[in-house]
Amino acid sequence: MERESSAYKQLRERITGGADRPGTMLIPATIGAELGLSRTPVREALQRLEYEGLVVQAPRGYRVRERTPEEVLEICEARIALESAIAYSAATRHTELDLARLSRLFEQAIESPDPSTSLALHNEWHSALRSAAHNQTITQLMDRLDAQLRVYDAEEAQASSNLEQIETEHREILTAVQSGDAEKARILMIAHQARTRDLRIAAMARR
Repeated sequence: MERESSAYKQLRERITGGADRPGTMLIPATIGAELGLSRTPVREALQRLEYEGLVVQAPRGYRVRERTPEEVLEICEARIALESAIAYSAATRHTELDLARLSRLFEQAIESPDPSTSLALHNEWHSALRSAAHNQTITQLMDRLDAQLRVYDAEEAQASSNLEQIETEHREILTAVQSGDAEKARILMIAHQARTRDLRIAAMARR
């Protein structure tokens, strides 16, 4: 089980991190040799990744799943629905500790002089918002969708030029959550995620 977990984590990171791009063949024997593991834990890890929608079976093993722009759009739309539900729940279910963590991460993000660090902190802020929603089912679903979408993350959505807009939108969402205005938090999150979706789809259209 431990070896399967190690193989799963390493392969998942390779896929979501861009090392293994969509269409890349993943042959259990080859991967096992690369990771220093036998075929069995590698094969079990690949089966788990198939369940998560990151790979598909191929004649000699598995292949990193390739998605059409339409499929990516579907994932984006699902994320918008779930993220807006998270914002709504966070505004009504948060604890004082949740608010403190959200505020701290936001302040760290806007104060960081390094754009990459700032973007990473804003991503962590989203994770903290999910924790504040106190809905484990949604959190688990979002983790799967995030992984599926991370393979197709648009440079525009993660670029430092987009940072100012992210800060503005996160500030507005945070304020709504702090004040307990669930409906406003939900609407603001929809707008925030819709803008990110549009950036991603526009980038895919240019490829």
